[in-house]
Amino acid sequence: MYGAIKYGAGQYGSNFTIPEDEINLYRPDLLAYLPPVLQEIKEFNVWNDVVGYELALLNWHIRDVLKQCFIDTATWGLSLWEEEYGISIDLNKSYEERREILKAKKRGQGTVTRKMIKETAEAFSGGEVDIIEHSETYSFTVQFIGIKGIPKNLAGFKDMLDTIKPAHLAYEFQYTYTVWNHLNEKKLTWNNAKFKTWNELKVFE
Repeated sequence: MYGAIKYGAGQYGSNFTIPEDEINLYRPDLLAYLPPVLQEIKEFNVWNDVVGYELALLNWHIRDVLKQCFIDTATWGLSLWEEEYGISIDLNKSYEERREILKAKKRGQGTVTRKMIKETAEAFSGGEVDIIEHSETYSFTVQFIGIKGIPKNLAGFKDMLDTIKPAHLAYEFQYTYTVWNHLNEKKLTWNNAKFKTWNELKVFE
């Protein structure tokens, strides 16, 4: 297996060995370009193994670089995207969390509107969100409807919201939780419920 220091599939700056089966996906069969009489010669088979592997590795890296051009597939290239959008680089966050922040920042370019905040919140939570405006108090409520409980990466969303919203507007969050009637409909017995935590019951589907 080819050992390489790779800044793609792991966090930036970490050592990474490219899996052999991934490289083989890009390996060409160079013997197919030779006459049949030469394909049986041992030296050409060695040549096919060595040169074919290097070409496969090159193709793998070309594809990996291409992935960095898109937020949804970028890995080590996320740092470049973050620099472009003026976002602090935090390598402790997962790729998924960093992509959510980038996509929300991308949506947040331009004049801030109710629709923009709604789309940004939905990008972070992965579910439907309602924005309730309170013009009399210069504030709004972000109500998470599509998912139950507190969305993951809420801290990242708050940072983004503070960046794109007008400074004079305050906001609050409202979350959706499971009600007891729903638990009854699901025929969740007390015996089964006692094995779940309170937080698990609040988001029980």
